[in-house]
Amino acid sequence: MAMLWKFMRVARYSKTALPPKVRGIPVHSRHFSSSKSVPSDFAASTTCLNTVELLGKSYPQDDYSNVTEKILSKVGKNLHNKKHHPLWLIKEQVKDHFYKQYTGRRGTPLFSVYDGLSPVVTVQQNFDSLLIPQNHASRKKEDNYYLNRDHMLRAHTSAHQWDLIHSGLDAFLAVGDVYRRDTIDNTHYPVFHQMEGVRLFSCHELFSNIKDGESFQLFEQGHRTAHKQECHTMEAVRLVEFNLKQVLTKLMTHIFGDGLQVRWVDCYFPFTHPSFEMEINFQGEWLEVLGCGVMEQQLVNSAGAQDKIGWAFGLGLERLAMILYDIPDIRLFWSEDERFLKQFIVPHICQKIKFQPLSRYPPLINDISFWLPSETYSKNDFYELARTIGGDLIEKVVLLDEFTHPNASLYSLHFIT
Repeated sequence: MAMLWKFMRVARYSKTALPPKVRGIPVHSRHFSSSKSVPSDFAASTTCLNTVELLGKSYPQDDYSNVTEKILSKVGKNLHNKKHHPLWLIKEQVKDHFYKQYTGRRGTPLFSVYDGLSPVVTVQQNFDSLLIPQNHASRKKEDNYYLNRDHMLRAHTSAHQWDLIHSGLDAFLAVGDVYRRDTIDNTHYPVFHQMEGVRLFSCHELFSNIKDGESFQLFEQGHRTAHKQECHTMEAVRLVEFNLKQVLTKLMTHIFGDGLQVRWVDCYFPFTHPSFEMEINFQGEWLEVLGCGVMEQQLVNSAGAQDKIGWAFGLGLERLAMILYDIPDIRLFWSEDERFLKQFIVPHICQKIKFQPLSRYPPLINDISFWLPSETYSKNDFYELARTIGGDLIEKVVLLDEFTHPNASLYSLHFIT
């Protein structure tokens, strides 16, 4: 799902569920979208061995460059902006819910939506701005698609958090395609789609509906605990956490229906504290659907909103669509088969849809083992090779065994595809 949101989770079930305006954005500009997909032939090309042309810009390659032609061909497809695509339906449901549920004083939408931001970001945007440590596992070259040491394909929509807050936004949703090198099976794909949500509160906004609210403060000089950051007051954190969980519970109820059971799992993310994962009980099974938490104040302060406190969440559109529409394979979202696409042409975005399976190719199982060409070769390198050659016809690749030769200092991997 939200890969960086869930990369370092340290889970334990939450003991309790706590009870109890966007600056400078014109009304007509609440939704910022590039709804037309960019043809892949124009989106990306390799002009020479040392340069990649992507979305009209040139990026010199270096020892960190590892983006394949297969991945570059996906840039600019923007499935989340293709009308009647299942990912578009999910995005529109969430957007419609936020527009109707949360409005400003004049009745205009409180949350602005950005679904056309470039997937090419700097390493600083993707990691440093989110306080992700230099030695964090999520930065590894083997897990990301780097254009070079300075630029990469975003690994999460959180890469835009700092910039949007710095521009003066207090409430926004950012939607887009994200890229992660990963295993090959029916629930993982190197390109997927995320939605990021952020809401900031001033002292007045947070405490205005609380009795004697004028006596409460957002900040203090205290100590970091499992329940709060050192700079936040307990009253502020409790209200922000309650608002966050209430907003997300309403959202999931809107998507999956009334009577939905929800539970919260305590976890760890570098950019929020406290942090949670949300699970829903759908058709008798508990499923994780998103990560969220109270934003690290250091991040908020560095973006220029020192007088505010806020929450953030990240969810995967494919995850929600697979659950809601009973789609069994994440690769189907890239299908251009009319038998798949026509199932989602409906008169209303909230209409119930149950995916009808298509005929599949008969299975062909291959047993592959080989000596590794170098010590730095990883299983994700083999997955990339398999994707480049076999594309989406390869349903699954499983690492079955590893072997180290006792005398020759050779190392081999054994896969079944």
